[in-house]
Amino acid sequence: MNTYTAFLHIHSTLRWVALALAIFVTVKSLMGLSGKSVFGKKDNIFAASFVGTMHLQLLLGLILYFFLSPITESALSDFGGAMKNPELRFWAVEHTTMMVLAVVAAQIGRSKSKKVADSAKKFKLQAIFFGAALLLMLAGIPWNRI
Repeated sequence: MNTYTAFLHIHSTLRWVALALAIFVTVKSLMGLSGKSVFGKKDNIFAASFVGTMHLQLLLGLILYFFLSPITESALSDFGGAMKNPELRFWAVEHTTMMVLAVVAAQIGRSKSKKVADSAKKFKLQAIFFGAALLLMLAGIPWNRI
C-alpha cells in the first residue's frame, strides 16, 4: 500500500467517526437544551472529541489535497479545465470548501460554548454550530463515490 492509499483509507474511515460524533453531539445538545439538562463532563468530552476528530480530518485532507492526491494534482495543473469537469470540481473545490467550513463551524461552536457558564446556552450554541457543521459534512461527503 502506498502513502496516498494509506492516507486516503484513514481519511475515509475516520469520516464515519466524525459523522457519528457530529450526529451524537448535535442530538445530545438538542436534547440537553429541551430537557433543561446540566452540561456535564461527558458533554464536554464528546464536544472536544468531535472537534478534535474534525481537526484531524482537516489535517489528513490537506495532506491529501496538497501533497498526495493525483486527483487534485490534475485539477490544480489545469484549474480552468477542472471547473468544467464535475468530478474534478467536486474534489478540488466543493468537498474541500464544505469540509473546511464544517471544521470552522465546529470550532466556533466549541470555542463559544466553552466561554459560557449557563448549560442551556452551552447546549444552544453547540446545537446551532455543531448542527451547521453536520449539515455541511452531509453536503460535502462524496455519497455517490462510497
